[in-house]
Amino acid sequence: MMYQDRYAHLTDQELLENFYNDGNNQWLGALLPRYTLLLLGVCMKYLKNEEEAKDCVQHIFLKAITELPKYRVEFFKAWIYMVARNHCLMRLRGMQGKMPVEIKEQHLAETYDENNKQRHIDKDMLLQDMEQALEQLNPEQKQCITLFYLEKRSYQEIAEQTGFTLLQVKSYIQNGKRNLKLMLEKKKHPEK
Repeated sequence: MMYQDRYAHLTDQELLENFYNDGNNQWLGALLPRYTLLLLGVCMKYLKNEEEAKDCVQHIFLKAITELPKYRVEFFKAWIYMVARNHCLMRLRGMQGKMPVEIKEQHLAETYDENNKQRHIDKDMLLQDMEQALEQLNPEQKQCITLFYLEKRSYQEIAEQTGFTLLQVKSYIQNGKRNLKLMLEKKKHPEK
């Protein structure tokens, strides 16, 4: 029986907590394969080459295994996504001088198209702003927002995990969402 099957009943957060508690890499062996397709998709988006994307996924897994013991990660999915994006961008920078001319020109045309570039910059800035705004929410709102949107938990699952009532969970999510929106608007238009 593979790790993924044996630990399928555990959430990502539970696997991560078990890893932080005992340092046993078996927990990561169950967690990381859950993200293979997501990471492959991210790498394909940036690299446009299936073999390189598969290779990058393996490098990202190795990086996760070496980096996770160093500090606590609260939002694994967001963290692994950022690791993958950064790895791909570093790989593209390293490839700039090594790509054949026709591939390089095609890739540069796609990558540096001003609209496309600006869209990526805007999206990355929004993700960073969202992460900072999430940290400013009160603990209950932050916890409920994280469980609902990042970990895709239902109201019932959140209530069971946190001990909040369903009404409290709904309220924390609605108020947290509104507060995030206000913080992002304020950051976007500080003069208001």
